[in-house]
Amino acid sequence: MTHSQPRPAGILVVANRTCPCPTLLDEVARRVSDAPIEVLVVVPALNSRLRHWLSDIDDAVARAHDRLEVALADLRTRGVSARGEVGDANPLVAIDDALAHFPASAIVIATLPPGQSNWLERGLIGKARARFDAPVTHLVSTEAPLEDRRAA
Repeated sequence: MTHSQPRPAGILVVANRTCPCPTLLDEVARRVSDAPIEVLVVVPALNSRLRHWLSDIDDAVARAHDRLEVALADLRTRGVSARGEVGDANPLVAIDDALAHFPASAIVIATLPPGQSNWLERGLIGKARARFDAPVTHLVSTEAPLEDRRAA
């Protein structure tokens, strides 16, 4: 009886308006170059409070899906095999949901810089580090959000 090699656990990438971000994509590509690791990109479908009350959730999901597709295409150009999903608007719930079916050995969270990031204001990084076993890496995006870049 031969024992198959255990598959290395993957990297869970969580990003919203920072997705896609060259800093984030470079970091993921660097980590994957060391070993064939699966990558799952989760983009929470964020809604503004007003939109949430108007229940315009479809628009938030569509925008998250657009960002996800661009990020996955960018990762593929870097030689990274990645898949992705649109997650819950609450990033902690989105991480919980992803970890239920994706065994991650590392979690990488990308945010906008302090002062621009709702996630940082809500203490997401500290909460994620306290809640999940996998080490959490925090990257700050220096790029404008994708919607802002397209509008320019």
